[in-house]
Amino acid sequence: MKVKNKVVLVTGSNGLIGKQVVTYLKEAGARVIGLDITKKGNSDSTFISCDVSKKEEIDDAIDDVERQYGRIDGLVNLAYPRTSDWGTKFEDVSLKSWQENVDYQMNSVFYICQRVLKIMKKQKSGSIVNIGSIYGVVGNDFSLYEGYNGSSPAAYTAIKGGIINLTRFLASYYGRYNVRINCVSPGGVLDKDNQHPSFIERYSEKSPLKRLANPEEIAPPIVFLLSDEASFITGHNMMVDGGWTAI
Repeated sequence: MKVKNKVVLVTGSNGLIGKQVVTYLKEAGARVIGLDITKKGNSDSTFISCDVSKKEEIDDAIDDVERQYGRIDGLVNLAYPRTSDWGTKFEDVSLKSWQENVDYQMNSVFYICQRVLKIMKKQKSGSIVNIGSIYGVVGNDFSLYEGYNGSSPAAYTAIKGGIINLTRFLASYYGRYNVRINCVSPGGVLDKDNQHPSFIERYSEKSPLKRLANPEEIAPPIVFLLSDEASFITGHNMMVDGGWTAI
């Protein structure tokens, strides 16, 4: 894909999908700057320690990249900060927890996009990929969690739905500057260390492809939307869900 020599920021670069995106971008010749709280994996990529829930750390990271490279060609918003009570059932979620998670996840995407888009507007080029979810598009299937009394976070649905429509707003607003903003909405991604076997089984039974995605399957669509090969795609929410939202 045509991303060679592009300067690309990846937040959440050490996460399940983030590591795959960094690897894919580097193999395609991009200049990758990973932003995450902790440095691990992808040791050969440029790394900036950054907590995206903190405005001043975003400012420092963006300023550092602009000083070093003079431009930012791409941004992938993969960071997934959340409170310790994430996953609490709806009736037990405190207002404080709800507000903090919206601030951590959706408001941080707003702010880092705002900072990066100032640069992209000036250079009259650039591409941003935000990360949505199937549950930002359709309702939750709570039968998936019955086998172990689990739940899906209410804030997650609201945040992802908000990010998807923010993406459309930004695409409409910045298209005149030759800047593209798109969204990738994954379905369930396999993470055996953090998923109950019952969830994996039930999800796979319902999915048209009869399985969850592997993390490395989410990276190519993200990189495609960053690339010059997607030069006429903006405001799009690409479903990478194995057909989940088709049924």
